[in-house]
Amino acid sequence: ESSIKDAISYAVLNGGKRLRGFLVWESSSIFDIDPAAVEHVAAAVECLHAYSLVHDDLPAMDNDCLRRGLPTVHVKWDETTAILAGDALQSLSFEFLSSEDLFLDPNVKLNLINTLAEASGMNGMVLGQMEDMLFEKRRDNIDIDEISAMQNNKTGKLIQWSAKAGAIMAQKNDSALKNYSEFLGLAFQITDDILDVEGFANELGKTPRKDLISGKATFVSLMGLDQAKYEVKMLISKACDALAEYGSKEEGLRELAKYV
Repeated sequence: ESSIKDAISYAVLNGGKRLRGFLVWESSSIFDIDPAAVEHVAAAVECLHAYSLVHDDLPAMDNDCLRRGLPTVHVKWDETTAILAGDALQSLSFEFLSSEDLFLDPNVKLNLINTLAEASGMNGMVLGQMEDMLFEKRRDNIDIDEISAMQNNKTGKLIQWSAKAGAIMAQKNDSALKNYSEFLGLAFQITDDILDVEGFANELGKTPRKDLISGKATFVSLMGLDQAKYEVKMLISKACDALAEYGSKEEGLRELAKYV
């Protein structure tokens, strides 16, 4: 009916790893959550993640023209459509979590909504995006601890929410999944920085070497490639160890860590 609906579908359905949705599914399988409920929750976090990418690619932010191997939304349409498509996707994520078709205890639904808002808002992803932009202006005197904290907000907290979603739905302790996802999220971001240096556009689906060209402080620029790769191996090992209490039910999460 309108370009906004086309842009929303384009942003959320064309490609991508579905890593956050996969985390929701796998963490939920540990606790035998109803697949119909899991589908809503996985869709919610994928919509929220897609919104963040659409806005992150805008000229005022990262100014990127390629995402998931295709022109970014503001390139294919325009900036206004991209902003509104991102806004709609953010709202849609909470519509999924509050839907009458999501058959979960109301307190569980409220907990999912509250924790996703926290993970993605001014104390989570949005804060991390702001810190990232401020770091670009500083350029120097940025250390590993600052980069780690920024990436934990920008990327890590949404990954952590996705991994803990199964425990939230089951109303069970999420400490093991929290530990797993913290290690995984950091490993994911360091790997992303490595691929920015070593990857190619046709493999990544996005523009490589942007951080390198702009002189942006990253894990690789601060650690060097060899140390960064070693750090990823250590983090993935710790992530897998954190899952020990779940026995064979954690195999999907362990395979995801190895994939990263």
